[in-house]
Amino acid sequence: MDTLSRRDARTLAPQRCQIDSARTLAVTSGKGGVGKTQLSANIAALLAQSGQRVLLFDADLGQASLDLALGVQPERDLLSVLSGRYELQDIVLEARTGIHLIPACPGRYEMANLQLPERERLHEELRELAASYDTLIIDTGAGIGANSVGFAAFGSEILLVTTPEPSSLRDAFAMAKVLHRRRSVRELLVIANQVKNEAAGLAVYEQLAGVVSCSLDLKLEYLGCVPRDEAVSHAVAEGQPYVLSSPECEAARALAAVVKKLVQRGEGSELVC
Repeated sequence: MDTLSRRDARTLAPQRCQIDSARTLAVTSGKGGVGKTQLSANIAALLAQSGQRVLLFDADLGQASLDLALGVQPERDLLSVLSGRYELQDIVLEARTGIHLIPACPGRYEMANLQLPERERLHEELRELAASYDTLIIDTGAGIGANSVGFAAFGSEILLVTTPEPSSLRDAFAMAKVLHRRRSVRELLVIANQVKNEAAGLAVYEQLAGVVSCSLDLKLEYLGCVPRDEAVSHAVAEGQPYVLSSPECEAARALAAVVKKLVQRGEGSELVC
């Protein structure tokens, strides 16, 4: 597999002085079912495999599933933090070697509809906690609700995931528009997921970029695509990242190439405070 070297991993430096030491990647989408959470877990696995300390934050607060993607069973979750029983650091668990997870709380209305003061509190505690990691990956909820948009905008780099389906492309544009107009986001990194091949992935990006260029002063960068692969379905059923369970499958090789592009974006970057 086209894996990452330890030297490559060290180049994943922060792009702006938002969190003291961790590069912050927010993985988001306009709709559910596009594979966003699996991408988050597998990107984390590749970075950890190369020697990074990765903190994964499940920001899909009402429908959390990163614990399932990583095959772990949290004893504590974000609800216990917001209720005041624990601090954020108390609920972190080691999901895999090099990967620590902040689990959310699925199926709770109050988690899916946080108020602004609660989100700001989580943002502040997340900044402090992430300072001891190399990379923070935020898996946001889908859609353009306040939670999803707020946690996506928290990332110094935002990965927008879409599939070839017309509804997915439409909703990806909606997310791009809201992030740009309400949160002043100027750049998004696009991953085309569940595509037939590389040509189809590029076509998905070009279609989205064409719509964006007509109405938004927003830069899109194409990171690459991940093809449909039966190995992904098997890994999901087993609660394992597919880059670990089937490292030579098409999806794993394609995602490794995507992550290498992320590495290259970080080369030579410096904090400007």
